[in-house]
Amino acid sequence: MNYQELACHSRVWIYQADRKLTKVEVGDIRSYGAKFIDQWAAHGSDLQAAFEVFYNQFIVLFADESQVKASGCSIDSSVRFIKDIEQLYQLDLFNRLNLTYKDDSEIKMLVMADFQKALEEGVLNEETTVFNNLIETKEDFVSKWEVPVKSSWHVNLITN
Repeated sequence: MNYQELACHSRVWIYQADRKLTKVEVGDIRSYGAKFIDQWAAHGSDLQAAFEVFYNQFIVLFADESQVKASGCSIDSSVRFIKDIEQLYQLDLFNRLNLTYKDDSEIKMLVMADFQKALEEGVLNEETTVFNNLIETKEDFVSKWEVPVKSSWHVNLITN
């Protein structure tokens, strides 16, 4: 299923890779993700779900919980799936200290301390587009995932 077909209230989990994925890796991961989504279930009931890779760097799971709520077991299975991807492709998908932003159309990443330093030095500013990987719904994914620093939690990293 395409994530765009899911309801706006669908839950979202964003996993950011610590490097850009190759086209071959993205193809393989999409195929692996499609197989995972086909068998992903909660308490034996299939979840209405989708999987996508964005910008060759973000792996995103979507689940419409209006019919079946994602259980602890189903969430655990999704985490195992993501950890399998980590191992297969030697990625770090759980490091929340890596922050990504757009520099023109290029996606760049800095560790949080360096991101904050770049803000202090004016290399980045409150208009810099960042990826807010803490969003929780498809609606927020569509409207609040790529936002300026001033509209994200990243604004807390600006010191005066």
